[in-house]
Amino acid sequence: MKPRVYITRRIPEKALEIIARRCEYRMWDREDDPVPREVLESEVGDVEGLFTLLTERVDERLLDRAPKLKIVANMAVGFDNIDVAACARRGIVVTNTPGVLTETTADLAFALMVAAARRVTEAERFLRDGKWKTWSPMLLCGVDIYGATLGIIGLGRIGQAVARRARGFSMRVLYTSQRRDTGLEAELGVEWRDFDDLLRESDFVSIHVPLTEKTRGMIGKRELSLMKPTAVLVNTSRGAVVREQDLIEALRDRRIFAAGLDVFETEPLPKDSALLELDNVVLLPHIGSASIATRAEMAVMAANNLVRVLHGEEPLNPVTV
Repeated sequence: MKPRVYITRRIPEKALEIIARRCEYRMWDREDDPVPREVLESEVGDVEGLFTLLTERVDERLLDRAPKLKIVANMAVGFDNIDVAACARRGIVVTNTPGVLTETTADLAFALMVAAARRVTEAERFLRDGKWKTWSPMLLCGVDIYGATLGIIGLGRIGQAVARRARGFSMRVLYTSQRRDTGLEAELGVEWRDFDDLLRESDFVSIHVPLTEKTRGMIGKRELSLMKPTAVLVNTSRGAVVREQDLIEALRDRRIFAAGLDVFETEPLPKDSALLELDNVVLLPHIGSASIATRAEMAVMAANNLVRVLHGEEPLNPVTV
């Protein structure tokens, strides 16, 4: 008898075929709407495998309803939606999809940096709203990227990829991370700084850390006050790494120049969020890994993890506590 699997969203056909060949599956067959919590709780009772996205919260309550569960395969590099410790206590394997989204997410981080610095989305709204009447010497002037100093918080795969892109803009690159890596410093031409000094020296600050208890709220009022008034903050990691209200106040008071955000404390971004009222922030709907090829590869990796564990093989990408 094939193992039973529940898939929490419609996924690319290639990934679905991998699962269908070796498992029985049920799926929440919608692309844009997450599976309702009550549906998810009712579906996991007899499944051995669960294919999840970041929109699904895998906690003690859900696990209590899934006594046969052996693996949670998350289609994301992050896994803060999953109580990994609770899974480990039950002998449930958790997997993620690292590596495949590195370059795509780094592209987007750099796109946000450019857009925020050069006021791209603000300028487009200005034009579309019919406000462009004449050329003016200081109309919609931004800040330069070429030759500026970039500070990277978290020099993992994505942080390294952003550092490589910065070379093309002749940027000086600083970094801070859990541990200093002199080998990477030589390879990438980057300089180590402690956290506060990086914030003080950087013209651009790009965040690339996972969401943990240590990183939650790591950028708040104090940290923003250390940044230059001409600085740009970019976040493509997790929204809760930045204290959103503190950032809103810093942007509103022009204590920093701008921000580019792909992630938020609450997702989707609430319609009454004060961020929507600000013209010096670029806002995107969590599309860091959203290229056609990358999303398909993520789904395939998650599917392979799922199938391997359910057939007694080692997972490709286990998450450990």
